[in-house]
Amino acid sequence: MKIGILGVGNIGATLARRLAAAGHDVRVANSRGPETIPDEVLATGARAVHGRDLPDGLEALVVSIPLARIPEIRPLVDALPDDAVVLDTSNYYPARDGRVDALEDGQVESSWVAEQLGRPVVKAWNAILSQSFDAKDAPAGTPGRIAIPVAADAEAHRALGASLVDETGFDGFDAGPLADSWRQQPGTPAYCTDRTAEELPGALAAADRASSPRRRDLAMAVLVGLSEDPTATVDGDLVLGLNRLLYTA
Repeated sequence: MKIGILGVGNIGATLARRLAAAGHDVRVANSRGPETIPDEVLATGARAVHGRDLPDGLEALVVSIPLARIPEIRPLVDALPDDAVVLDTSNYYPARDGRVDALEDGQVESSWVAEQLGRPVVKAWNAILSQSFDAKDAPAGTPGRIAIPVAADAEAHRALGASLVDETGFDGFDAGPLADSWRQQPGTPAYCTDRTAEELPGALAAADRASSPRRRDLAMAVLVGLSEDPTATVDGDLVLGLNRLLYTA
């Protein structure tokens, strides 16, 4: 499959390595040019290209950039083939992205993304810590394998997203239509808490739409405070424990 990845941060870089290793024809781009993409991102066969060359002939595009930059890439998305599937890994953090009034008023994040891009999107890989994504992949059928929720309006798009998630080392879990993807947004029990496929349905069902933004912001405030403490070690295990405590209480 011809897959483009826009953005090579922690999630995008791991996606590039895993999907290329799975045999896909992977092209990656960022806002600074192909010469700035680290060699390790390309180690399994992905190719670095200019952003203007990314859309050509793609079957799927993974958008892995900060949510605030989503509106800027509309021209690139408009250049995609009509049948290309867009997958969105973004999350809304007001402290990082600035205030987005529609999201503050309760619009589902990926519904907003779909509006900005002018086409349907698949919500995937947003609800996994970058540390877990990098280190906790496992073959299909492994007991305790972590599951990642996948939401989209078209069943075929959810199936594609789940299949690609599986190829990156995690169980792809059908989380229903995009309107329900608020259940995998920051601050919810399913968000970055390393749930298995058996645990994830309960976590999604337990989400509380009213309280999740407050929980998200509380977790962020705690992490900012810890990052300013020279005696604290902020690693994936700490963040996972914090999320499980604050998002499921």
